[in-house]
Amino acid sequence: MIKQTMRIWVDILTPKQIFFLGELNKKLEEKGHEVFKTTRRYREVNELFKLKEMDALVVGKHGGATLEGKLIASAQRIKELTRIINRVKPDLSIAFASPEAARTAFGLAIPHYTINDSPHSIAVARLTVPLATKVFSPKIIPKKVWIKLGAQKDKIIQYNALDPMAWLRTSLPNREVLYELKLDTSKPIIFFRAEESLAAYLLGYVSENESVIIPIINRLIEKCKIPIQIVALPRHMGQVPALKAAFQDDIIIPKKAIDGPSLLFFSSIFIGAGGTMSAEAALLGIPTISCYPRDPTLVEKYLVKEKLILRITNPEKAVRKVIKILHNYEHFKEAQSRKAKMLTSKMENPLSCIMKEIEKNNPPQST
Repeated sequence: MIKQTMRIWVDILTPKQIFFLGELNKKLEEKGHEVFKTTRRYREVNELFKLKEMDALVVGKHGGATLEGKLIASAQRIKELTRIINRVKPDLSIAFASPEAARTAFGLAIPHYTINDSPHSIAVARLTVPLATKVFSPKIIPKKVWIKLGAQKDKIIQYNALDPMAWLRTSLPNREVLYELKLDTSKPIIFFRAEESLAAYLLGYVSENESVIIPIINRLIEKCKIPIQIVALPRHMGQVPALKAAFQDDIIIPKKAIDGPSLLFFSSIFIGAGGTMSAEAALLGIPTISCYPRDPTLVEKYLVKEKLILRITNPEKAVRKVIKILHNYEHFKEAQSRKAKMLTSKMENPLSCIMKEIEKNNPPQST
């Protein structure tokens, strides 16, 4: 008896997906499966592929900030993927809410697994969830949410974890990020992450090339008397000019993609306007503030309830909290670490859940 191996197509579109699906790729290859990876042209993602020494075929591009641009880019990418995937002929398709992967796999009659912890991205969910053979999601997101978005109840597989647990337990902090950014661990590092202003769910809520973190950083520089180092990580190059114009050399703006989990490990406080890094920081036990510019996501609500994230969107209040934390840092850090360890000790690895489902539907064959 031998285990049948498969050719599996994995579509990777965002920085988070490089960490999540990158770890899944390793597990698939360890089991002997052949993995065919695709991505799209998107600066931070392409740079992270190089940083992680991963390869993928670049197909199509990000659609930018307009609905028309997104639609055209998606349609063109589906066309290109159809030609490529029809030649590759995978046995299974896996993606984290990729509309192009879902549509291509469905059109070519390839079973498609979609992973998603972001039902607030309604447009993407509606374009992926109804076409998925299986929908994988954290248990904190009720099944009824996915059913409303088009999933069949018996196709939803839940795991008792948040997505960052797929890579946080195995990733070791690399001090290279400190040397790269010229950071000194003897002084507090305040790490900011801008919002994904090009995402469809934020269109009309934020400016494409500005950021909600700018007024918080501005007030922090004005009011904090403790020597600190501020790192502001943009989502895309369009946000860089606004950050540079506002702060010149008063803050550090990475010129290229960085090892985010490593920088989080060395950071004193994290302030995020998105989702994934806020969850990462919280689960690592880093004092975390969310200034996400829309209603809190289900994941954020959960972490706020567990007292691992403080949701503060008012710049003045956010800065007052940062200063308060810095003045009694060891107490805040110890409490945060204790709560994070208690919570993560109960969580499983999401990848184990996905691999179990793959193996269940890929039974042994006789030789």
